[in-house]
Amino acid sequence: MSSLTSIRIKQASRHDIEFIVESQLKMAMETEKLALDRYTVMHGVTSVFSDSTKGFYIVAVTAEEERIACLMITPEWSDWRNAWMWWIQSVYVSPEWRKKGLFRKMYTYLKDRVNELEEVSGMRLYVDRKNTRAQEVYRSVGMNGDHYLTFEWMK
Repeated sequence: MSSLTSIRIKQASRHDIEFIVESQLKMAMETEKLALDRYTVMHGVTSVFSDSTKGFYIVAVTAEEERIACLMITPEWSDWRNAWMWWIQSVYVSPEWRKKGLFRKMYTYLKDRVNELEEVSGMRLYVDRKNTRAQEVYRSVGMNGDHYLTFEWMK
């Protein structure tokens, strides 16, 4: 098994689609006991690579080229900031790589990119209230959930 220092974080390519799809199916089942439709998820993930306005994915890759984690960034325009806000979503870390600092490494990668880009003002994410394990991870990297509540309506 690779060490955390040998893990490479990179923007995902079409070669990563199958891993991302599998990750999303596993994550939905694990966190919400929700069996997603593979066909729908495959088309949803693929559409991000066909239309960059929808966002982008990053993946974590071992020295042996094994994909072990991924997440999606969805941009949202902020008129208050005259800049983009990046929403972190669809986070998945393979079970054997959890609690080893991998999300922190991915988050640092993104934070460095945000700091380099004048047109991006920050990052946000939402997390299920019952997913306390993920909330602890997000707090540990310096994020907080004190400012906003997220409301939704779903068709």
